[in-house]
Amino acid sequence: MSEVINFEEFKKIDLRVVKIKSAEKVEGSDKLLKLIVEDKEGDRQIISGIAKSYKPEDLIDKSVVIIANLEPRSLMGLESHGMLLAASSEVGPIILIPEKDVLPGTEIH
Repeated sequence: MSEVINFEEFKKIDLRVVKIKSAEKVEGSDKLLKLIVEDKEGDRQIISGIAKSYKPEDLIDKSVVIIANLEPRSLMGLESHGMLLAASSEVGPIILIPEKDVLPGTEIH
């Protein structure tokens, strides 16, 4: 089990549903995808290590869950503004997708 955090620390995490507007492979990487996602505050770029499990064209218009307030990080020279949530499995990452349609930017509580 990971380190236990208190409720006040948990409240700092900004989990949101976003819609993937575009997705493409990152040149020079076999596992990274560059995603442009729609959020209530506009579009943001997220770099995610899901390319071995997902084709870019299959992700367009999908709603997914992200951590929106993660400090930006540079991967392969591209800045990522958030993190896509995915479950680890033997076959690779499995992205978390809401069961029903949700407006982009909807916060998860």
